[in-house]
Amino acid sequence: MLNQVADLDRVFQALADPGRRLMLERLSESPASVSELGRPLAMSLAAVVQHVQVLEASGLVRSQKLGRTRTCSLNPAALRSAEHWISERRTLIERRLDRLGEYLAQTAGAPGTGPADPAPPDSSTS
Repeated sequence: MLNQVADLDRVFQALADPGRRLMLERLSESPASVSELGRPLAMSLAAVVQHVQVLEASGLVRSQKLGRTRTCSLNPAALRSAEHWISERRTLIERRLDRLGEYLAQTAGAPGTGPADPAPPDSSTS
């Protein structure tokens, strides 16, 4: 369980950077070399390599070196783990909101549950 939490933390940490998210969007189309991933970004190749290493450590990206070219590809299983975690939280929140809606609907017409009646004027102060 603790290992799964650490893995999920690494995925969210990797997704926190807009440049890495852009790289993942590019990889969702097809595998790409590190230099291709860095082309649309205003950063050095060394910085791109560091971002790719973060993506690899999170499990979101796999890379393979052929000759002088390192080709990266997306690992959808890591994205599914984050999607699953988010989906579980969404389901819990939706259930709570549904129960709140049901409660409010049931108590809407019940006496004493509506807006408080204004207090009658105090006749002793007149």
